[in-house]
Amino acid sequence: MPITKVYIVYYTTYGHVDIMAREIQKGANSVDDVEATIWRVPETLPDRVLEKMKAPPKADDVPEIRPQQLVDADGFLFGTPSRFGMMAAQMKAFFDATSDLWSTQALAGKPAGVFWSTGFHGGGQELTALTTIAQLAHHGILFVPLGYAFGSAMFQTNEVKGGSSYGAGTYAADGSRKPTEIELQQAFYQGKYVAEITKKLKDHSPEE
Repeated sequence: MPITKVYIVYYTTYGHVDIMAREIQKGANSVDDVEATIWRVPETLPDRVLEKMKAPPKADDVPEIRPQQLVDADGFLFGTPSRFGMMAAQMKAFFDATSDLWSTQALAGKPAGVFWSTGFHGGGQELTALTTIAQLAHHGILFVPLGYAFGSAMFQTNEVKGGSSYGAGTYAADGSRKPTEIELQQAFYQGKYVAEITKKLKDHSPEE
């Protein structure tokens, strides 16, 4: 059985999206014959600005990805924090650098899910996802929504929980809040869910 490659591509400033990405990777790798790897997009802010923002160092075990490397993947999960209700500029800059892939539609037909982190309820829990989906549409990438497949946890109101039918999400608040157990469970489930769909599409691809 050929290996199905899932790339989890994200940007993070304070580490919340990184935590989600690692849980998504675990979920994706729980599927037989799937190899899920995590990648970070290039930083666009100068070091001195990041220092003033008190941003921690980037994870040294996550390689930086170049746009052309996306061609090697069978499916994706893209993660981003929100900035004024939309995807972060660093993630947008990465997509802006994929024009060669867009012009040849090299990524068309590949599936992708999205996940995110926002500061609070009105910070863009769904709008961040929607602005990411717009990038996918221009590439012909097939958006895979989480829907309500995560089950009864989607409807719980006993605690604050990020995410929606678009994908997994978390709240960062003032930066001190970390993803909760239920948010991590949703991230794991999304990774597994998207990996399973990616594998099915690859197994039934005319090229295989």
